[in-house]
Amino acid sequence: MQAGYTVLEAKSGEEALLILDAHPGPVHALLTDLVMPGMSGKQLAERVREQRSKVEVLYMSGYVDEGIARHGVLRKGVTFLPKPFARRDLLASVTEALAPMRKRTAAR
Repeated sequence: MQAGYTVLEAKSGEEALLILDAHPGPVHALLTDLVMPGMSGKQLAERVREQRSKVEVLYMSGYVDEGIARHGVLRKGVTFLPKPFARRDLLASVTEALAPMRKRTAAR
C-alpha cells in the first residue's frame, strides 16, 4: 500500500495486461509511460479500457515535447505528469484523476 492505494506494478505493457487479467479486484487507475518498447502507453490504456472501461488513465513521460506530439494525449481531461516528478505531484495527479469516479460513487 502506498498512500492508501494498492499498487500493481508491471515492467511492460504486455505484463500489465497479464497482471490485469489475473487481478480479481477493481482497478481504478492506470499510470503509464507514454513511450515504452513494444506498446505505447496510449495503446496500453486502450487495451486496459477494453477490459475495464471505467479506469482513469494518467500518462507520464520524460519526452514531453516528442511524446505528447506523437501520441496526442494532451487534451482536456487527460492527466499528464512530466518526468521527473515529486511524490506529492504524483499523489495530487492520482487524486485529480480519481475525482470523477469518487463523484459517481458518492452520487449513488
